Amino acid sequence: MDWTLEVVVVPVSDLAASIAFYRDQVGFDLDHETRDEHMHVAQLTPRGSGCSIVLGTLPSQNQMAPGTLHGLQLVVADAAAARAELVARGVEPSEITVFDERDGGTFFGFSDPDGNTWAVQQLKVRAEKPLIPHEARGRFGAED
Repeated sequence: MDWTLEVVVVPVSDLAASIAFYRDQVGFDLDHETRDEHMHVAQLTPRGSGCSIVLGTLPSQNQMAPGTLHGLQLVVADAAAARAELVARGVEPSEITVFDERDGGTFFGFSDPDGNTWAVQQLKVRAEKPLIPHEARGRFGAED
């Protein structure tokens, strides 16, 4: 049986500001924003990922204080290029640190406006072997 991680709830204090940060500055795709009398939520997905984040006012989101989620991790094929992209979009990431010269040992990080923290790991192999092949992304309507 496959078990897939598809959504991580990220606690935030200001949904509109968080959508803008993750969509416009970090570059996640806004999958949907839903509002009714019981909730206001948004789901965003990093390009190339099979896992999304959900922000908003669902009961599970209200269980955590904004800014208390730490250690979320993204993976990119080129840490320097990813960091430069974030800087160009107004994000203030940490400097790149190489813990191990082997693939997978290079990291940098950033925080969202509430203080939730993200690590970004470089895995050069993702350039040749993405977790979700580019041809599959096109079949499901995601941007290649």
